[in-house]
Amino acid sequence: MPGSTGGETAMSGTTIPDVTTVETPQVSAPWTVDKVLEAIPTGGLEQGSTSPVPYFHLLERLKTTKREGWKRFGISPGESIADHMYRMSLLTMLCPPELAKKIDLPKCVRMCLIHDMAESLVGDITPVDNVPKPEKSRREAETMDYITRGLLGNVNNGVVGSEIREVWQEYEDSKTLESVFVHDIDKMELLLQMVEYEKRGGKKLDLGEFSYVKTKIALPEVMAWAEEVIQEREAFWNGVPHTRGDVGVKGGVRQEIKAGQDEYYQGHGNGVKE
Repeated sequence: MPGSTGGETAMSGTTIPDVTTVETPQVSAPWTVDKVLEAIPTGGLEQGSTSPVPYFHLLERLKTTKREGWKRFGISPGESIADHMYRMSLLTMLCPPELAKKIDLPKCVRMCLIHDMAESLVGDITPVDNVPKPEKSRREAETMDYITRGLLGNVNNGVVGSEIREVWQEYEDSKTLESVFVHDIDKMELLLQMVEYEKRGGKKLDLGEFSYVKTKIALPEVMAWAEEVIQEREAFWNGVPHTRGDVGVKGGVRQEIKAGQDEYYQGHGNGVKE
């Protein structure tokens, strides 16, 4: 197993930089994929290749780019984008039987693994980052075009690239039952991570503003899971004052945070019902 980095090497005693975490480059407006590629240390990737290897390299950024929301609370290093998507895919496999009869579960697993792929270059944009939703969507769509057409367009005649792009767009449009389910799973995974971090923080870490996402869960099957997690959280705090994002400003969330959440999640939970 590879050794750790960021310290002295066993062979030379020289210090090497931390190569385990990737920061998303901050580029001048207007944001473009090309500007980001020019700024990343590993440089651009070969486009138009018949080999998937350039795409394989891009995927590494999902493993090493951290989810941004936790950083405001001093959690570093936190989970990566890939960590989040991996658990989502496993949660999806436990879809309750009555709902599972109505949806394409293999597609849902693929959607979980694809839905945040654009964050490999865009980064994890959160509700407090002051990036308008249309601009966020533009950046992500441009990135997905680069990935699926630029990197994968000539790989196996572009078939897999086209499928990835279609599944990603289905998630973004949130009009099918599969996409609504995966949006719910996205929120469910966040709730789980919120409680897990809080428990390790020993009542010194209040992440309650993230419980807002429970209010945007659409399907009753996922809502039942979310309710269980929130009950688990309440039992953990056991009367100690804490933030309840699921009840909004009355629960201790600042108005500006609540406004940002409302804009960010606009349309979530309003898709196709069962």
